[in-house]
Amino acid sequence: MSHVMVSRYAITAAALVKPYVDNYDYKPTNYLAADETYTKVKGKTQYIWLIMDAIKKSILGYQASFTRDTGPCILTMRMAFDKFKEFPGKSLKFIADGYTAYKLAQQQFNLNGFDFDVTQVIGLTNNDSISTEYRWVKQIIERLNRTFKFSYRVTNGFGSEEGSNTHLALFVAYYNFLRPHSYAYFEPLNPITELERISTMPGKWQKLIELSQQLILKNQVV
Repeated sequence: MSHVMVSRYAITAAALVKPYVDNYDYKPTNYLAADETYTKVKGKTQYIWLIMDAIKKSILGYQASFTRDTGPCILTMRMAFDKFKEFPGKSLKFIADGYTAYKLAQQQFNLNGFDFDVTQVIGLTNNDSISTEYRWVKQIIERLNRTFKFSYRVTNGFGSEEGSNTHLALFVAYYNFLRPHSYAYFEPLNPITELERISTMPGKWQKLIELSQQLILKNQVV
């Protein structure tokens, strides 16, 4: 099977599974961690924005962009906030690094009725009370970044933006629903009954895609 055909299958799989991944009821906690990493697309840097539930570890928001400005930051935050049935407001602990985009995005959300603060953990050592209290959250998202980098390192970068975006979508699906995690006693973060009965990883992928297709059809009927 050619590399082109495999890529087409991957693109199709990513498109089919994304609705399930993005609309799953994660029941997030009030601790969110945000950070950026990057990939290479035709030798050009593409930024990967990730927001995760620091307690439950699921990835709640993700975006890829060729700019590291406020726009994609806002999109990633909105994607994560959509996972809340009721926005937690001031009780939300949103932890990021010292990059200015997070504070600028917060200002835009505040203007639109989302009343929360961004707590920024700056530097590598605990030189202030904020860093001391929230360093553990920053370390969790940095660990996720390392996992993501490891997942694409074998590709030596991507030949197209579509390939990079496909990898990101499939990575999130795998991380949230299929990957065994040590802090979940080597079980997936979000167990799905239909997947537990399947012994092979290809079979689990197929069932996850099927569940997503069922969700798409259900939403069309509604």
